[in-house]
Order: sequence, then C-alpha cells, then structure tokens
Amino acid sequence: MTDELDRLPDAEPVKDPGLPEHQYRPTDVDPAQERRAERQISAMFTVAMLLLVGFCVAYIMIDKDQVFLGWSAMNFALGSTLGGAMLLMGVGIIQWAKKLMGDHEMVEMRHPSASSQEDRAAVLEDLNAGISESGFGRRPMIRNSLFGALGFLGLPAIIMLRDLGPLPDGEQRETVWKKGMRVVNDVSGTPIKPSDLQVGQLVNAEPAIMYETDEEGEPLLHGTELLQAKSKAAVIVVRMRPEDVTPSKGRENWGIDGILCYSKICTHVGCPISLYEQQTHHVLCPCHQSTFDLADNGRVTFGPAHRPLPQLPLALDSEGYIVAVSDFPEIVAPSYPELARDQKKLDNKS
Repeated sequence: MTDELDRLPDAEPVKDPGLPEHQYRPTDVDPAQERRAERQISAMFTVAMLLLVGFCVAYIMIDKDQVFLGWSAMNFALGSTLGGAMLLMGVGIIQWAKKLMGDHEMVEMRHPSASSQEDRAAVLEDLNAGISESGFGRRPMIRNSLFGALGFLGLPAIIMLRDLGPLPDGEQRETVWKKGMRVVNDVSGTPIKPSDLQVGQLVNAEPAIMYETDEEGEPLLHGTELLQAKSKAAVIVVRMRPEDVTPSKGRENWGIDGILCYSKICTHVGCPISLYEQQTHHVLCPCHQSTFDLADNGRVTFGPAHRPLPQLPLALDSEGYIVAVSDFPEIVAPSYPELARDQKKLDNKS
C-alpha cells in the first residue's frame, strides 16, 4: 500500500468523504450581525479588564476579617472578580472563533513520508490564510480589547506579590525585642537564669512575647504576625568563660558573666544557625558554611557572609532572669545592596 501511495502522491483515497454542504453563519451574510458580534466580544474583554481592576481594589480595600453572607468578604470578592474575568475572556475567545473566524471545512491528506516542499509551502499559505481569516488585522476593536484584557490579567499577579512577605523598610527592619523583655527557651518557653547555663552550652531562645497572652487569654501574637516575629527575633544564647570574651568598644556590658546573645539569622542569606564549636567559640551556618566567632562580637571568620551576627545586649531583671536591654542595635536581615547604607544611618542615629 505504501508503494502504491508513493507512486500516486496526488490520488485521493476518498473522493467524497460525506461532508454536508457548508452552512453559512448569520455573521457571514449579515454585516449588521457581524458588527454586533464584534461589539459583544469586545465588551466581554472590556468587562474582564474592569473585573481585574476590581480584584486589585478588593485586595487592597477589603479587610481580611470582614464577613459577607457567612463567607470571607475578601475571598468572595477576589474569587468573583478573578473568576468572572477569566470566564468572560474564555467565552469571548470562543465566540470570536464560532462567529467571526473562518470555518470552512478543510481536507488534510495523510502520507507516511515527509511532506514535499510544495506541501510545506501550502501549509504555510494555509496558516497565513487562517491568520487573515481570524480578523486580527481587520478587527482592531476585538484585537485591542483582547490584548488589554490579557495585559490586565497580570495585575492580580503583581498585587499578590505583596503576600510574599513584609517590605524591607520602616518598622520591618525592627524586631519585637524591647527593653526588659525576658529571654525564654524556644522549646519550653521558660525564662532563663544564668544558673541554667553551663560554660560551653548554647541554647536556642526567643522573646517571651511569643508566649504572652492578653486579659482574655488570647495570644498577643498569632498567625502571620507570629511567624514573622519568630523569623526575625530568634536568638542563640551561649555561655563561655568571661576571660575568653573580647568585646568591642561600647559592648563591655552587653553580656552577663560570659553569657552572650546573638541573632540566629545568618547575615548571608538568612539561614538559621546553631552549630556551635565549644573550643573555638565558633558557630557555623549549615547552608553555606559562614562561620562566626561568638567570643569576638560575632565576627565573620570564614564563608560568604560579610557582616557579623547582630548581638542583643543583656541584663538581669529583679527576679534574676535574663532580659534584653533593647532591640538589636543592628539590622537583623540577610545582606542586600542597600544594607550598608541603612546600617550607617542606624549607627548615626545611635
């Protein structure tokens, strides 16, 4: 059979495949119907753009705790606007194809071997004809409204990028540590006294506010706010012999009998660190092996990090528990280009 087809490349296996006579659509024969369909499709794309703008407005303006008919008002608004926009764009494209694009029946010949150059040229010609029949060039109203709707479709994605995390400016550069806040064990939540720590010991800790509640017994921090606070305020508390500590000028009173407190956030890309070597007083970041000397103000001794670990000044409260003297004087964050400038401003203020 293959040999026969090769010898008769122009033969048609079926002269009449049984296709019914072509039926013209109302928009093919009535210019008024054609213009009406074009306006309807363009209106769908335009309304889709308005709904996408409405998505952005709802995301910004509606409170996340607001309720509508028993549902979250924000979720209802976001789902309705984005879903409606996608629906209208899809229906508009379908109507464009069904009512205005060319719909003539085509017969495609099959052949086991590669197509000839003539066949390839014919395919390209058919594609160009299809593009011409689609009306992209002749229907600017539909084309422009579709491109506009597709462009507006990027707005929700841009607006939702805000949920990736807090912006690195203003209050976001601060942590929840403040004067008099107790340092507690991050596993048990119990306050720490100097007698609880032995020389050479390192403890993972956090501020007591993580466990504090209001008058009604509700946590002061919860949900996203709690996670953000934990990510910035986590610390390591280490005890070494006082004679091994070499504090820089102005930090002589930041420790308590060899007890020092540093941020747990690596200054390279923000990985949590706690791999401690007692003999050298070095702590290692497991991600990229940045190494910091805790006995020497958190100085970088190895690796890609360029800034020392931020140190938290400590004191004792009236009950003998370890507390913070203030927030971190340094910015707790991974390094980025603007950090040196911002740290300089912070140093000038202090």
